[in-house]
Amino acid sequence: MSSAQPEIFGRLGDGTSVHRWTLERGGTRVRVLTYGGIVQSVEVPDRAGAVAGVALGFPDLAGYLAFPGPYFGALIGRYANRIAGGEFGLDGRTYRLPRNNPPHSLHGGDRGFDKRVWEAAPAGDHGVRLSRVSPDGEEGFPGRLTVSVTYGLTESGALRIAYEATTDAPTVVSLTNHSYWNLAGAGSGSAAGHELRIAASRVTPVDAGLIPTGDLAPVDGTRFDFRQARKVGLGYDHNYVLDGGGGAAAELSDPGSGRVLTVSTSEPGLQLYTGDHIDDGPFGAGAGIALETQRFPDTPNRPEFPGAVLRPGGAFVSETVYGFSAR
Repeated sequence: MSSAQPEIFGRLGDGTSVHRWTLERGGTRVRVLTYGGIVQSVEVPDRAGAVAGVALGFPDLAGYLAFPGPYFGALIGRYANRIAGGEFGLDGRTYRLPRNNPPHSLHGGDRGFDKRVWEAAPAGDHGVRLSRVSPDGEEGFPGRLTVSVTYGLTESGALRIAYEATTDAPTVVSLTNHSYWNLAGAGSGSAAGHELRIAASRVTPVDAGLIPTGDLAPVDGTRFDFRQARKVGLGYDHNYVLDGGGGAAAELSDPGSGRVLTVSTSEPGLQLYTGDHIDDGPFGAGAGIALETQRFPDTPNRPEFPGAVLRPGGAFVSETVYGFSAR
């Protein structure tokens, strides 16, 4: 029998039930919702063994429905981050998307994957698999996309999120998780004092609308250089071009508690967002730091970036692992 167990978390206005799955292993407890594929909470010990939640979230469904904008803990799709002008071309056709971040499309549109209820089933002894079919034309994206996302805990207590998707027509895909991390404890104040290291020598510079210019700019000598761990501060909402080559893509640590988060991924990019514009519910600006693994923003309009096109017969496969420790 799987140790991953569901319970009723709430109901939407139309009566649809939302379940919460609890995963426990290796000193980590994670709770995942079928609404939006949301990672509601992650609980881990500090250097003294004291356990606290380190991912921003709400205690009830009403919180997520009232404050959807920051995407707290959500599963993002069909396309993570921004698509310029809310449109892209593919195989000679132009596809128009909701401009929910005017004049651009953000995180899949008005009702992206973060606002859908997913089917859930146990995945091994310490995991849950969420799945749904996104119909052709949903939020303007072409193709019938069949998606599964598996959340599992490793023996050491790391959270592994594995994404898979197939399509019946050419489309674009980039899936991620939008958790905000505060290793001092969710709701404890600003995470701006955390220390961050990112294994990236370049970033994708953006214009005033946070759309990449197409350049890959060296971080050397700039405020974007996190190749050596340092205090993160605020003022970041930028995509890093990961160096690859094995090892962690990023490491976030809280000097006070000793908690450390490592992020490893198969994706080419990582969005650092310091939560400057969080002002919802009990949280304020800088209350958590998002480290979103992804294809680069606006890739559907940037053929020079690593590809995001998925065609019939192929598969979108991606994995990100969040490891937890204390020192």
